[in-house]
Amino acid sequence: MAFEKREKKYFGTNGVRGVTGVDMTPVFALSVAEAFGTMLGEGKKVGVGRDTRTSGPALSSAVRSGLMACGCDVVDFDVIPTPGLQYLVLDHKLDGGVMITASHNPPEYNGIKIIEADGTEMGDERTLELEELMIQNGSVVSAWDKVGECTEEPEARKLYIDSIVAQFPKDCGKGITVVVDPGNGPAAATTPEILRRLGCNVHTINAEFNGLFPGRLPEPSPEGLANLSALVQATGAAFGVAHDGDADRAIFVDENGTFMDGNITFALLASYFCEKNPGGTIVTPVSTSGIVEEVGKKYNCTTTYTVVGSIYVARTMRELIANGENVVIGGEGNGGIIYPKHQFCRDGGMSAATMLGFVAGKTEPLSKLIAELPSFTMYQEKRKTAQAKEIVIHMKTYFADCPIDDRDGMRITRGGAWALIRPSGTEPLVRVFAESQDPAEAKTLLDEIFAEIKPYLE
Repeated sequence: MAFEKREKKYFGTNGVRGVTGVDMTPVFALSVAEAFGTMLGEGKKVGVGRDTRTSGPALSSAVRSGLMACGCDVVDFDVIPTPGLQYLVLDHKLDGGVMITASHNPPEYNGIKIIEADGTEMGDERTLELEELMIQNGSVVSAWDKVGECTEEPEARKLYIDSIVAQFPKDCGKGITVVVDPGNGPAAATTPEILRRLGCNVHTINAEFNGLFPGRLPEPSPEGLANLSALVQATGAAFGVAHDGDADRAIFVDENGTFMDGNITFALLASYFCEKNPGGTIVTPVSTSGIVEEVGKKYNCTTTYTVVGSIYVARTMRELIANGENVVIGGEGNGGIIYPKHQFCRDGGMSAATMLGFVAGKTEPLSKLIAELPSFTMYQEKRKTAQAKEIVIHMKTYFADCPIDDRDGMRITRGGAWALIRPSGTEPLVRVFAESQDPAEAKTLLDEIFAEIKPYLE
């Protein structure tokens, strides 16, 4: 069941990213595309999309060139949210997709995500195969008469919007005001329209394509969403929604403009679907707050845990469904929610529509609904260390008397608290989470862990 992660040279959990002109260049993008095209083979059809970053057109051109040089036909979806590309790869029955995006990273970054034919991000084994082709210069370009062609799909964003609107009752947002902050990213052309089509009165901020991101940084933060919060209060909106740079995540503020933690969002949206599908399964990583599992229990839903990363959540969901389980929802506590009845990837636009569906059926404001949730306190800290793996080995012995889940670092349960000790996959860091419904219990466990691992820290 568990998908174990292996070390890769270029790619992380969600694609490969780097500073434009330094790590992320057209030459590098070309090599990725040629490797992917070689893996797929001549005659295959690949969708290509990008976010609004200034380097997007250059990198997209390199990717299209590499794919066509290897005999693949390309469908150019232009500027589109990552989940929009993923939906269209599946809907158009394409053989794969390439998304040019650095998601929530700062403006100077860009990156590449490889999408499989089923609409999910490429898994570890296939990614390692792709990297090996790059490292060994093993890509094979086609003869002159086998070079691929490139076509455009002018209806791309509309098709994605239509697919989400179809999941909800007609005019379910009638009379409800919502504020959208796409952060100058691709969702500027999708999320406001989704909510309008569902009947909402929509106000926007930072709703123009701009790769310089003048309104705020691509990562939604309480500070960066101050203007969104102010506009929500000024317009009497039911909530505000913001997206990261490629709109696979959605971050919300309530009617008072208060920033909502991603775990709170997950719990609310899970309750929306669990109420409609009692007795089902929620799938989420070991780093997610226990509030999601508690909310699921209210509807007799169970929670299955995975390693950290949306790809592992999505593939576990697919496997469970193939085995006959009723998987209701999946996701992470960072605003990335996966809706299996729509597609198997994080989808910020679908999350925005689901939050609308949730509040539309309630008489109380969002802040009151949040206050009614079970109360949990989670501490999250990170420390520099060159011995993150050694820390995990040592702490397995230290917590030998506690239940341990070691599929991703180690998660232990003691009393009413749990803690996760997890090495970073990209930096010389160790991350430590501790949570309990009793704040003192969580803090005691956190302090105990740091006291024990102190000799390993820099």
